[in-house]
Formats: sequence, C-alpha cells, structure tokens
Amino acid sequence: MTERFSETLRQASEPLWSQATEHRFVRELLSGTVPDAVMARYLIQDHRFLDAFLTLLGAAVATTDSFEARLRFGRFIGMVSGEENTYFLRAFEALGVTAAEREQRPDTQATAGFKAIMRDAAATRSYAAALAVLNVAEWLYLDWATKATAPLPQNFVHAEWITLHDNPDFRDFVAFLRAELDRVGPAEAALSRDFFLRSVALELAFFDSAYEH
Repeated sequence: MTERFSETLRQASEPLWSQATEHRFVRELLSGTVPDAVMARYLIQDHRFLDAFLTLLGAAVATTDSFEARLRFGRFIGMVSGEENTYFLRAFEALGVTAAEREQRPDTQATAGFKAIMRDAAATRSYAAALAVLNVAEWLYLDWATKATAPLPQNFVHAEWITLHDNPDFRDFVAFLRAELDRVGPAEAALSRDFFLRSVALELAFFDSAYEH
C-alpha cells in the first residue's frame, strides 16, 4: 500500500513535529498548569495570525478545483471568525489582557514568520501550497490535542483551547485537509514539502516563544 503524501511530509518534518506536539507548552496546557503570563503571551501572538489565516483560507477557496471543498472551507471560515475569535476575547478578559496590551506588544519572530508564510502561500495562487500550510496549522494541533485525557483542566482558557482542536467537526476538517493534500500535493511535491517543513519549524518556534520574556 502506497504511503499517503501527507504522511510522507509529516515524517520528513521529524523530529520537529514531535518536538512541537510534545512541547512543554502542550504538556502544561493539557495538565492545566500553563502560567497565566505564558498563556497570555501565547494567545496574544496566536490571535495576530487571524487576519493572515483568513487570507490563506480565502486563497484555498479561490484556488481549489472543487465546489465541495469551497463549501467546506466556507464553513470553517465561519467557525474561525465566530466561535474561535470569541474564545480569544473571553480568554483575554479572564487573563486580564487589555486591548492596549494586545496592540502594543510586538510580534515575536515566530509570529512574524507565520504571518509571512501564510501570506506567501496565498500569494503563490497554488492550492497545494495553501494546503501544505493549513495541514500543519490544523493537523499538528489535532495531534497534540488528542493527547488530552479526562478530566480536562478546570480553567476554560486551557480546556476550550484543547476542545477547539479536538472535536468531531475539527477532526473531520483535518481529515479533509489531509485528503485534499494527498490528492493535489504530489503534482507540486517540492512546493508542498517546502511550505510544510517551514511551517512545522515555525510551530515549534512559536511554542518556544511563549516562554521568552
């Protein structure tokens, strides 16, 4: 049986993929012990992705050859724009993060890199490039979120960040992203691999940056 293209990319990204999914931040998140200051730094930076992420999703909508895929991306855009964005705002309030602090704290190097790679992938007008970055952004998060065990942390800031990335709809969306990359990625294998591997490195750097003052 031929190995899936998406799985060959994940394996090519090792050991960085495993270092990200087993990162200190992930371990502390799953146990509910992430210090508030670390969680605040992490969420401020993660929220900065939203505009570039929506740009990338829009590029996937524009470049896919499948109407069904457009519908799927459209539903996900609605979730990100609604449920996930609302979580950020509630979490900022709970952590005492002011609007001024969110605006004034500069991008970390990892955040700037992630925003750039999302916009770069969108600018290629390649569906495969968009999928490569999206697969890392979503599949890697599903990978660590599925490591959670009951009961989840009591603090909703931790628990809901886990369940946002491990629920039936999200698992189905990741399966869809992988299937689409398996379908179109091999025709642009080098481009897909380049965007995938760089994205994994940025995910690991992003987790590291949450602990940097």
